[in-house]
Amino acid sequence: MALVTCAVLVTGMVGGAVLAVGSARDQGYLGGPIVVPEEYRAVIREAAARCDAVPVEVLAAQIAAESGWDPEAVSPAGARGIAQFMPAVWKQYGIDANADGKASVWDPVDAIHAAAELNCVNRRLVREASGNRLRNTLAAYNAGFSTVLRYDGVPPYPETEEYVRRILANAESIVL
Repeated sequence: MALVTCAVLVTGMVGGAVLAVGSARDQGYLGGPIVVPEEYRAVIREAAARCDAVPVEVLAAQIAAESGWDPEAVSPAGARGIAQFMPAVWKQYGIDANADGKASVWDPVDAIHAAAELNCVNRRLVREASGNRLRNTLAAYNAGFSTVLRYDGVPPYPETEEYVRRILANAESIVL
């Protein structure tokens, strides 16, 4: 039951975020590089080490897509912070990565590390799905792992297909 609830929450977690940050995250998709802000470069590198299967450039492109590097972003669906977590998903996956005694969705260090960890969780959960495992992992972040399993790969949702395509394309232009 907890996994089903998580899948539903993850689906809502990212769906609204895509609508909320359209122009900021498209900077690389339209041809220019995506420059990781200086204050997040070390954080992205450290967080990416949590999940070796998701390259640092992909994690950076994912965070850029989620919030345009805005740690105060709030989507219409209620997703919060730089990595756009819904409150219940944050409660389950939030990490106190900076060891300040609390896991805060508003703290970019905590949220970026939690996103990297959630990528690893999703990667394990979609391992049986057909297709490219990295694409399926990203689709799970956007649409929920149960949706990826139900469709046996990236679901045929235009938003999710575009999300995966955009992140992988933008990862090639990341400036860290």
